[in-house]
Amino acid sequence: MAVDRGPVVVAAETDDQTADLVIAELNQRNVSVIRFNPGDIGQRLAISARFGAHPGTPAGPVRTPSRTADLAEIRSVYWRRPTWPAFEHLDEPDARFAAAQVRHGLGGVLYALHDCLHVNHPLRNFEAEYKPLQLAVAQRMGLNVPPTLIANDLDAVRAFIAAHGEVVHKVLRWTPYRQGAVGLTTWTEPVTEGELDESITVVPHLFQARVNKVADLRVVVVGGKVFAIRIDSDLLDWRTDYDVLSYSVVDLPSRLEKTLIAYLEHFRLASGSFDLCVDREGEFHWLELNPNGQWGWLEDQTGLKLAAAFAELLMRGGS
Repeated sequence: MAVDRGPVVVAAETDDQTADLVIAELNQRNVSVIRFNPGDIGQRLAISARFGAHPGTPAGPVRTPSRTADLAEIRSVYWRRPTWPAFEHLDEPDARFAAAQVRHGLGGVLYALHDCLHVNHPLRNFEAEYKPLQLAVAQRMGLNVPPTLIANDLDAVRAFIAAHGEVVHKVLRWTPYRQGAVGLTTWTEPVTEGELDESITVVPHLFQARVNKVADLRVVVVGGKVFAIRIDSDLLDWRTDYDVLSYSVVDLPSRLEKTLIAYLEHFRLASGSFDLCVDREGEFHWLELNPNGQWGWLEDQTGLKLAAAFAELLMRGGS
């Protein structure tokens, strides 16, 4: 099927296999794609954006070694976890200055594209990543939110654990963390009063009453299409061991599907990956939204046509 509309931009790292899946689907549909990573600015990525000639949107070329596209003709942008340059060859003040110019220059131009669909717009992703805001919106929409405390008050945390018994600790935002050459991460883990001390007062922490769950759910919503996958294991945090997981495609209650779609609309997101769980009584519990969550491995495990759904959404374009 030939398409005479403008190209799709895929902003992603070179080795992003999920981006590869979507690009392959776009190629099958004869859609022109220009792929780059903002970290490639310089020799492998050049931009020249003019303002004033095209009302409301920048115009001019964006170039990679293999592709050139006119900014004013881009129909959609797939913002697939790209990275920004760190300018490690510069001293710290110059690196900080250069990084800011790229984020506000290149980033600002891409953010300013008008009549262009962003999946998702980075500024919308940024807003939706705040877990306190997620929790409040989920509660307002009638989703079943486990009792949650965000605090750096030691007495308040002790009282919360005493009131709820089994409590877990979660990070408020995943952040790259290294000790020397070793990369570290933080999982959802149980916490008891005896483990607490004054160090908790340094920053806020998220504590949540543990749900007596029987399974987890990863729900990927793409342009109003809902793909729900049940993840069975005996793990508190299923991300700790993918080898022991089993997957099955399930249907959600219509009301829950509509609420999740409305949740994305609230944040003006075109797609998102929700984490839910289900308890022994069959009740669904809200955990969190990943605005730019992983889904590529789920297509391999379930056969769901997720990449095709993303490709069709990006082909549609619009704002």
